[in-house]
Amino acid sequence: MSDSPTAVNQTGHWAIEAHGLRCVLGQRVVLDGLDLRIGAGQFVGVFGANGAGKTTLLRALLGLQPLQSGSLLLLGRNGVLQRTAVGYVSQRDPVAADSVVRVRSYVATAWQGERWGLGLRQRAQRAQAVEAALRAVDAADLSERSMDGLSGGQRQRVRIAQALVNPVRMLLLDEPLSNLDPQAQQRILHTARKLCREQGITVLMTAHDINPLLPHMDQVLYLAAGKGRLGTVDAVVNGPALTELYGLPMAVARDGGYVFIHPAGGFMPEDAAHCGHDHTVGGGA
Repeated sequence: MSDSPTAVNQTGHWAIEAHGLRCVLGQRVVLDGLDLRIGAGQFVGVFGANGAGKTTLLRALLGLQPLQSGSLLLLGRNGVLQRTAVGYVSQRDPVAADSVVRVRSYVATAWQGERWGLGLRQRAQRAQAVEAALRAVDAADLSERSMDGLSGGQRQRVRIAQALVNPVRMLLLDEPLSNLDPQAQQRILHTARKLCREQGITVLMTAHDINPLLPHMDQVLYLAAGKGRLGTVDAVVNGPALTELYGLPMAVARDGGYVFIHPAGGFMPEDAAHCGHDHTVGGGA
């Protein structure tokens, strides 16, 4: 974990500075007055029940989800102006499982997508950018493989490489650990931590289970009832903090280095409006 969880970037600005964010989907208020300050180079895990607003928040940071109210600065500037400095990996993998496109070509498709046509110099620059992005996620050896021959963990690392092929200072990862075995999960997490440490990239990662992220995160952002709480694991993942956030008594148990989150009075019905956790695995999203 970082020794400076409130660090700002070199220009003196926060990587993310949000005040009073309000997002509405249909008739439902998903985020309601959310305040955030996240420093450059931080690794932040984002958790909460299904529908708590994790994906909505990432889309708002990307400028893809309109804000009904509030202000948002990314890297010290209006969020929309910084969109090209933000890489994003969505939950849905847009590449068909049987796609035979080569890894190198897949990553290259995202390089300076706003430009039309490539000269010889641009082709060389693109090749260098692709190579650097694959190295950053320890996937250089996969460059000539086809996407249909990759494991789930390899595909996720290649998708992250595509998000890094342009110079970015922030990386948003939406459920990148889903359906991966523990070894593949840890490789993704080590990659994210390395990007923070070596390149100063700010990483936000949503996840269902908090436990795999515990050794890697600088901070936790926990969302519930339109609100959020940001801080270290100890400051956020405790009974009083989550009770205040959820508006009902919550308890946190720790055993063998694992965290288990559940209502203080027993398990909630699975269809309860405030519940979306798999309470057997230490919290959900």
